[in-house]
Amino acid sequence: MIKHLLTAACIAAAFVTSAQISQGGHPRNWQMKSVPSEIPFVQMGAIDIEHLAMEDAVTDQFKDLPYRFGVEFPVNYTMDNSGITTTNSEKGLTTWQLGIECPGALSISIRFDEFQLPKGGEVFIWSADRKEFLGAFNYKNMKPSGVLACGLIHGDKIVVEYNYPTNTADRGALTIGEIVHTYRPFATSPFVQDALHATRNPFGNSGGCEVGINCPEAVDWQIEKRSVAIITEGGSGLCTGALVNNTANDGTPYFLTANHCTQGANTTNWVFYFNHEATSCTGNSGSTSDLISGADLVANNAGSDFALLLLSSTPPASYNVQYAGWDASDNQAATTSAVCIHHPSGDVKKFSREDDAPYHSTGNGAAVWWIDNWELAVTEPGSSGSPLFNQDHRIIGQLFGGASACSGTVGNGDYDFYGRFGVSWNTGTTAATRLIDWLDPSGSGVLALDGYPEGFTLPNLDALAAGISNIAENNCSNVVSPVFTIMNHGVVDLTSCTITYQLNGGASSTIDWTGSLSTNQTATVNLPDLTAANGSNTLMVWVSNANGTSDDNATNNSSTITFNAISGTASNFNISITLDNYPDETSWDIIDNAGNTIATGSGYSGTSVSVDVCVAPGCYDFTMYDQYGDGICCTYGNGSYEVTNANGAIVASGSQFTDMETTSICTNTIAVGELAKYDVSVYPNPANDYVRVRCNEAMNSIRVCDATGRIVYSSTATNTQTIIDTASMPVGIYVLTIQTASGTTNHSVVVSR
Repeated sequence: MIKHLLTAACIAAAFVTSAQISQGGHPRNWQMKSVPSEIPFVQMGAIDIEHLAMEDAVTDQFKDLPYRFGVEFPVNYTMDNSGITTTNSEKGLTTWQLGIECPGALSISIRFDEFQLPKGGEVFIWSADRKEFLGAFNYKNMKPSGVLACGLIHGDKIVVEYNYPTNTADRGALTIGEIVHTYRPFATSPFVQDALHATRNPFGNSGGCEVGINCPEAVDWQIEKRSVAIITEGGSGLCTGALVNNTANDGTPYFLTANHCTQGANTTNWVFYFNHEATSCTGNSGSTSDLISGADLVANNAGSDFALLLLSSTPPASYNVQYAGWDASDNQAATTSAVCIHHPSGDVKKFSREDDAPYHSTGNGAAVWWIDNWELAVTEPGSSGSPLFNQDHRIIGQLFGGASACSGTVGNGDYDFYGRFGVSWNTGTTAATRLIDWLDPSGSGVLALDGYPEGFTLPNLDALAAGISNIAENNCSNVVSPVFTIMNHGVVDLTSCTITYQLNGGASSTIDWTGSLSTNQTATVNLPDLTAANGSNTLMVWVSNANGTSDDNATNNSSTITFNAISGTASNFNISITLDNYPDETSWDIIDNAGNTIATGSGYSGTSVSVDVCVAPGCYDFTMYDQYGDGICCTYGNGSYEVTNANGAIVASGSQFTDMETTSICTNTIAVGELAKYDVSVYPNPANDYVRVRCNEAMNSIRVCDATGRIVYSSTATNTQTIIDTASMPVGIYVLTIQTASGTTNHSVVVSR
């Protein structure tokens, strides 16, 4: 069984090593539309598509595992052991050519493990149908490492061509060390259409709920999108990242992605594709021509899952890139919404939006921003390392992991988490473990920086609703005391505004606020005590009349919070969980008889959890979930859970299940050992082959669970006595649960022989 490990498993990376920028020109005799018969071809072995598809069906579910789109063949082809060399005396040009065939491939890429050229030497890679080529690559593309990883050529046959002056004293050296056979279906190239006649992206295809970067929803993010690139390495492992500005505003090509993307990877072999996006909202094809090959890792830290790279070359002006701004203040109160720009499943650039405020948490031991549920689109494998922007269009983190995914054309409502830029900034002890040394080289002390060469500008006047606090998710009373936070998100000082609040869509009330807030300063306002309804409630608060007029940004004027309240008698459940080795996979919820979710828990880290949940008296469904589908015991740690009510009775417990396990829990269950309002006798106890149960009133249901919480016997017979066969039950301690019209009681039963 494959288990995902966010901290180490993802080689989500790249294709190229030295800046793979074409130097112009075209292959020899490009006007010919057929492959010269004298060029020899080497053929790679067949691949098992069915087996690959089975593996991909598992790994494609996780953001932290490499997204594979091709099979890598290690080779060793040089000018001395393969190909054909010819000389054109008239032009003084010598040409070496080698054909490569990957039967059935949708595209092919290669990596030169040795790329040393003299001046005058040029390398091209072209498709056998003579419709597409890469190059020229010359001495300007060389790097100290000697490696050059190349982009995709569509089709299953390509030719590598090297032209150099015949009279040169040094012909250079070329070694092809890897060939990648791309097998995933696609048809984004104007030259290739797959057998399904579907339009697909060369690196992959994302879910149906994703939103393209050039859709109307992303109209305000057209500057920031230019900083984002997809990263590839060989035939597998995709991540996303972004160019980031530094306080010198000098265009140094620093590139931010996730630390887990670098684990086990060689960043000199990475390829960074900029502007890989559809020109329309719904298109699936994008350019793969604007790429940089290779980078050096200059800083990284697992504590916030960041990696900062220095690209091997500055993207040329023709790429029209942007160096994104950032916010290192780590100010949770000032962060009201977020946006992610990414390449899900290797697809063209997409856009996700979180309208609520992300918040500080931990994920897999790292300091993260937590996204409960995207309002627009989601992230997928391949999105790892993608930038999280705050409402000011500045990066505050990079994607670490999560469970969000498409469910058809909508998101599944699950979470994601991002390593916090503010923690990455100065938490490390050396330059190799923090960002400040690289992104603030002059030591200016700046904690918020706009992008370069185009920066986001704050509105002139902007009163921002920064959130509602002091209300728990579950309240044991129906009287709440909300606190509202207002922030000045504009350039002009904020001196007054009107605060309006409304509970459950009822009558609205207003408060006139006055004060003096400079840019990004906040103030808290205590709202009057409110009497909530029993059950679910929604409180909405909004601001208006900033400085006596309308502000310049109406998109951030309101905050909403949903909470549960109890009028009258309340009771408690305690949920105690011993987590396994993958705590982030564990979650739970409590649902009432009407189907309303009363409480939930997820996003765990560490070894144990203890949560008290306040509920109205009655019975509920408690469900434990495991995202991977293997429970919380015992292959990957000895996890377990136990739910007790206010009487101390264990009303649910377990550990070994698959995706989920649901138990009916009641607040009036009597604890084991306590006397109920009615008499129950259980004998013989310890039992051997049977146990007899008697009660002074009809038993509506009987259930026996083993130590793991698994039900081994159940009955709905309405009798005052019954016999339970224990002969087939293994020796051990069991919990007998009896429910009558008067309530529920638990008893221990020991099976021994």
